[in-house]
Parts: sequence; structure tokens; C-alpha cells
Amino acid sequence: MTSPLSRRSFLGLSGAVGLTAALSACGGGTKIGGGSSAPASAAPTFSGGDYSGPKVALDYWNGFTGGDGPYMRTMLEAFNKEFSGRIEVRNVTRRWEDLYPAMPTAITAGKGPDVAVIHNDWVGTFAARQTLIPLDDVVGALELTESDFIPAVWKAGIYDGKRYSVPLDVHCLGDYWNQTHLEKIGLTDAPADKASYEGALGKLKDAGIANPFWMPNKWPGHLMFMSLLWQFGGELYSEDGARALWGSDEGAQALDWMVKQIDKGFSPAQVAQDSQYAAFKNDRNSFTWDGIWQINDLKTNARSLKWSLSPIPNIGGTAAVWGSSHNFVMTSQAGKDPNKVQAAKFFIDHMGRLSTEWAKAGMIPARNSVREDPAVADLPQIKLASDVNAFRFLPALPGVGDVQSKALELAVAKAVLKQASPAEALKEGVATADKLLADNKRKYGR
Repeated sequence: MTSPLSRRSFLGLSGAVGLTAALSACGGGTKIGGGSSAPASAAPTFSGGDYSGPKVALDYWNGFTGGDGPYMRTMLEAFNKEFSGRIEVRNVTRRWEDLYPAMPTAITAGKGPDVAVIHNDWVGTFAARQTLIPLDDVVGALELTESDFIPAVWKAGIYDGKRYSVPLDVHCLGDYWNQTHLEKIGLTDAPADKASYEGALGKLKDAGIANPFWMPNKWPGHLMFMSLLWQFGGELYSEDGARALWGSDEGAQALDWMVKQIDKGFSPAQVAQDSQYAAFKNDRNSFTWDGIWQINDLKTNARSLKWSLSPIPNIGGTAAVWGSSHNFVMTSQAGKDPNKVQAAKFFIDHMGRLSTEWAKAGMIPARNSVREDPAVADLPQIKLASDVNAFRFLPALPGVGDVQSKALELAVAKAVLKQASPAEALKEGVATADKLLADNKRKYGR
């Protein structure tokens, strides 16, 4: 998953605009709902235990088209072999940006998934359309609680007081660092706070690394901004989803810190998308903040590079980092068949228990018990979960992806490109965001 599109696809962000446009077209600007003719309340209750009904086939949609795909296929093959004769899971893999806009229409036509994996920030959108069936009975029957999971990812699956997803993993930003570069300035680990991080950047520059920390204006610049916003004590959106809050003083401080890395000469100006990561792979910079999905790429395609991975530094005073999560969901299409409901819920639970295998794809298991498994304890990404309270997620607001791409991301890019000051760029972006949030409240009735 090394290309800009595939990594953005990994998070499902590219489909946000297309899906919102589709929803607007079918909703006519009015409240959107009823993505299926079967109401969510019609689904039979799951009581746990093995599936004992007649053989059923489940269509399973996911966007694991990159390096994570083989690991998911291995898990599916094992499931189908073990439960042959009772459940057949048919794997349908599509790019995230294609999967999200296709799901509602396909489900309404009875040609969509019975179960799927989606990102946590899409749960609210699909729940609002009644495309998903609540899974409170699943977590109840299995006695799953917040204490079993990373707290933030557990809460991310709740919309309007109901649980619509069961988390599989967490993926977040990490601080990749060049071991050889840091050895030049006497460091054996990445600095973890503002003063030591900036001090290390200065020493690296003095040691001959012209630009030790490249600052992207696009991907993943907005993920860096959100992490820093939370570190400085800011929030993204109001609890009722009516206002964007990232234009605050805390937001300005976060974005100002990003811009100053260019002003200080630690980063070149106008870093094109993915250039910072390419520079890191080619031994040109010392640090890069990027997603943990890069781990397997570095292992495969940068074998001569001595690198390590640490949590991003605490710049603002509060440990915080952007995160996202793959979540299992059951759709209203499956809800029309009681046997599919039971089989789908059994499948979701079973796959969640296989997340030791999934961790090998570079993910952080969402379940605490899996992260404690010796089989995954030495994987590079596991250390990023040493403080699980640091993870932050987008709220479960319907249409939030559209607000992010049309407002927040553009504001960050404008400031980093020096087209406006951080405060000015954020003010303009918030004005756009508030209009989009108001539109979303009318569309989704919330």
C-alpha cells in the first residue's frame, strides 16, 4: 500500500465526497433515512454460541486491496474450512473509495454485503441511513465491554446510543525515525517531547541533514494537524455536531507549529504529497509521521534502511494521536433472513478473535487480550499502544468525511503552503465546515 491513492483508500476518505453527493441526489436535500425496506428492529436477537442453523452464504465486503489483503484472505480461508457445511463467506474486495458509495444502493437492491468492514468514521453515516443493524446483542451475549478494548475505538462504534460495529483494529500515526541519523547526534531513541524533538532537529541539521523533518501540505498533513490539535487541548467538533471547533486558539497553535518547521529550515517548502515518505525511504530525512500501514512497505522495499517506530512526540502537552479503526458491521440486507443474522453475528465474533493473525498486516489489535499475546508483542506497532488513552478518533457524525475533505484538509494545506496564516486559514475553513455540518443535519435529521 505505497501509492498515495492506495493509502488514502486504506482510510476510506476518498469516497466521502462521492457518497455525500449520491445521498444528496436521492434525498433531494431533505432528511435521509431508510436505506433498506427491513427496519433494524426486525433482526432476531443473538444469544451467542455456535451457529446451528441451515447452511447459509454470506457476502462479505471489505477494502483490503493492498498488503493487508493476503492476511484477511488467510483468515477467511481458515474460517470457511472450519465451518464448511454451515457457513460460506464469499469475499468481495473493492477499493474503499468504490465500496462506500456502492454499499447503500447495493443493499437496497439485495445485491450488497451481509457483513462488511468499514472505518469507524463511516459508522454514523450508514447507521443514519438504516443501512446497518445494531449489534448491542452481540456484545451483550459475548459479554464484551469497554474494558476489553481500547476505550476510544470502543466508543467510536456507537451512534445515537446504539452499537453498530465491533472493532477489529486500530491504525494510527507513528513517528518513523532513521536510526543512523539519530546515532550521529548521540540518540538511541526518538525524542518524545517538544523541547527534545526540536533540539534534535537542530542538531541533525548541524550534523549535515539539510531537512530532517519534511512537512507535507496534503496527506498526511491533516492527520498531523488533528493529532496536534488534541495535544494542545482542542477539539474537532461540538458534541451536537453543529459546529467545527478546530479554528480555536489550540488549532492555531497546532498549525503554527507545523508551519514553523518550514520557517526553521527543518522542512523544505511545498512538500508534495508522499514526498516526505519517499525521502525517508531514501535516507534523506530523519523523521516522518505516517501511518502504521507503512510498516510492511518499509520491511519489503527499504531493507537497507535502519529505521524504528515510536509514538509521535507530545508537542502540545497532552499525549494524543489521530487514529482510525476497521470495524465489522452487519447490514440490513442480512436482517431480512434470520439465519443470516445469526451466522453473520457468529462470523463477526469469530473473526474478531483472529486478530492475532490480523496484527501481522501491520495493525494494532483492538482487543486488549490479543495485544498481550506473545505472538504479537514484538511487532513494531504494538509499542504505539503503550498509552491507549492517547488515541483519538473522528466522531460518529453522518457525513463527517465530507467536512474533513472539503474544509479541514484544505485549511491545513493553505497554511502549510503559506497561502494564509494558520489562524486565517482555519477561520475560512471553519466557515465552510459549519455550512456543511448544517447541510448534514438537514440530510440526516441529526
